[in-house]
Amino acid sequence: MNTMDWIGGLVDYGIIGLLGLCSVFVLAISIERASFFRRIELSAYAEGKSLELALSKRLFVISSVAANAPYLGLLGTVLGIMLTFYRMGENASIDTGQIMMGLALALKATAAGLVVALVSVTLYNALLRKARVLTLRWEITHGR
Repeated sequence: MNTMDWIGGLVDYGIIGLLGLCSVFVLAISIERASFFRRIELSAYAEGKSLELALSKRLFVISSVAANAPYLGLLGTVLGIMLTFYRMGENASIDTGQIMMGLALALKATAAGLVVALVSVTLYNALLRKARVLTLRWEITHGR
């Protein structure tokens, strides 16, 4: 197995797999946070700061995935394009169909990164909004 085959595997299994794993983490945390928000008793919190800490727990993971998923996808695309150019250099008689197929497959990493980022940003904003609403309700009931 040469280096370029290893890079092809890295794009297909490493980058796309890592993006898939990140999306599973985002969905799991989002479900857990939404469940927590539904069953939270605001009266159990005497201080607003402790409520804010409880509401924002693990939201940084979702925002980190949202911020970095496009870059992971871009890395996969760059590696895939490098691989396509390498294969073109190895085989001077390669046809344009194979070149286009290689470039199209390289772009799948960017598409995957953008999908993961868009879902993550949407979930993060929805959860952050719900946390802010709960904090405001607590402040209204506690006169702050």
